[in-house]
Amino acid sequence: MGALDYLSNFCTVTSTRGKRKAMQTVEIKVKMDCDGCERRVKNAVTTMKGVKSVEVNRKQHRVTVSGYVEPNKVLKRVKSTGKRAEFWPYIPQHLVHYPYASGAYDRRAPSGFVRNVVQAFPASNAPEDNIVSLFSDDNVNACSIM
Repeated sequence: MGALDYLSNFCTVTSTRGKRKAMQTVEIKVKMDCDGCERRVKNAVTTMKGVKSVEVNRKQHRVTVSGYVEPNKVLKRVKSTGKRAEFWPYIPQHLVHYPYASGAYDRRAPSGFVRNVVQAFPASNAPEDNIVSLFSDDNVNACSIM
């Protein structure tokens, strides 16, 4: 078997092609005012190699690109149209513990979204909090003395 393995190493075909990029969804915030802006951004991104679908939501100033693309290249292509663009900085409001904390609430955000920032008041697992929840009306297994 040793000689056969040795000879098989010479017969293997190596691929010169690189790895294929992973399928990704890139969301970008782009300031768009009219149909012409929307069309220019959509055409610029659609012509990129690896793009499968492009969705433009002018009301939210949001462009969603799906495909085998790199996020930085998509952002660069959108900026090349002359529009101010950045990665989508918002997350749905229901995913945040304190949506009205300073830094998270943004008046310019679409309805139902807040900025994606580190929360100042993370959920605590301190023992004092566990004791308080023992006597809570929300706790089904609460103490029966209450």
